[in-house]
Amino acid sequence: MTATRSSAFVRWTGYALVAVVFAIACAFLSNWQFSRNAERATELRIVEQNYDATAVPLEELVPAGSALDPEDEWRPVELVGQYLRDEQLLVRNRPHGGTAAFEVLVPFRLDDGRVVLINRGWVPPGADQAEPDAVPAPPEGTVTVEARLRPEEAAPRSGRSAPAGQVPTINIGLVAERLPAATANALQPSLYALMSSEDPAATPAPAALEVPSEDPGPHLSYAIQWILFAIMGFIFIGYIIRTELRYRREDQEDDGTEAPSAGDTLPPVIADGGVAPRVRRGRRRPDPDASEEDALLDAAGSDRRS
Repeated sequence: MTATRSSAFVRWTGYALVAVVFAIACAFLSNWQFSRNAERATELRIVEQNYDATAVPLEELVPAGSALDPEDEWRPVELVGQYLRDEQLLVRNRPHGGTAAFEVLVPFRLDDGRVVLINRGWVPPGADQAEPDAVPAPPEGTVTVEARLRPEEAAPRSGRSAPAGQVPTINIGLVAERLPAATANALQPSLYALMSSEDPAATPAPAALEVPSEDPGPHLSYAIQWILFAIMGFIFIGYIIRTELRYRREDQEDDGTEAPSAGDTLPPVIADGGVAPRVRRGRRRPDPDASEEDALLDAAGSDRRS
């Protein structure tokens, strides 16, 4: 019995350790989801405070030689200069219109000599080919563009590339590799701009980019779910241990009821090899109803014989 209890204790200790390890993993995942939820809340706050702000000249937010402040993301700016029409590029595999579309990037030279990358919108793939059938050209001459500032995207980790005239993502370093040296050297680092309007406007123009989503995402609900999973792990282990205890108790009770009773034991052996006589049991008392039934049958038989 002691060995059985020791084995059960070791097994239950293993169960508890598994529950603890599972709870620690759930805690890490829950904390990660809480962090993602906080990041998403910050993004929504910045969009809300900046998206519809009044446009200001670029130099008020990003002076020459400086980088974009994260708090100024989505801020509208007013840019005056000229599109470098011959240096237009396409960003491939962008999700628009339910398909892998292309976004149109055009370098824009400001009056102060800086070059800002303008995202003018998106165009669908061609009817019979992956590349667009046509890409609307930007307006010529001096143009006033109102656009919203965005930080550059990270370079692809997979090392994926793109055909000539295209880039896999809006990373300033990758874009600079596809531009002439004079333009690449003047390119404003760390940011690009999403066009909202231009004057004079070109017709036709690429399709406008979508307004940023206000959906907070599922991160908070996922974080709570991981906490519940950790609690459920302990509840499950407790249920297993309680079930084992119940089964063991039932087995012990069954062993006690199935033990032979005093009346069912074998007769004791006598020293000379014989056995002790059995104790005669009392005769079974007759059933009154059965006796009365027999008497009636006997009477009926006597009447037939007579």
